[in-house]
Amino acid sequence: MTMTKRELVIQVANKLGMTQSDVAKIVEGTFEAISESLAQGERWELRDFGVFEVKTRASRIGRNPRTGDQVPVPERRVVTFRPGKKMKELVSSPAPPAAEPQPSAPAPVSLGSEHPAPPAAPAPESNET
Repeated sequence: MTMTKRELVIQVANKLGMTQSDVAKIVEGTFEAISESLAQGERWELRDFGVFEVKTRASRIGRNPRTGDQVPVPERRVVTFRPGKKMKELVSSPAPPAAEPQPSAPAPVSLGSEHPAPPAAPAPESNET
């Protein structure tokens, strides 16, 4: 399952008792601040959550998968994330058991007597010759 920004806003708003509009502004502002700082090459450390960092990948010679030709791959900057201690502990702990699947239809209810009906008699065999 993937959580979207909208789902994050709803979850935080419900948890804190704030309006979704206010929480959406806070979440959007937070993401913008993190993105702008990373674009400037700064490092973001959120204690117990993790560290966002910009690293430079060196240029190298790659290979075109269609033709097999060698092509130069220029150096580029990439964002990396290293989870913090609490994040690692939460993620590595065993997952809670999955909920039991619910039956799609309720069990049949007998509206008759307390005793179940006797099994149906087998159909008579046909004696065609």
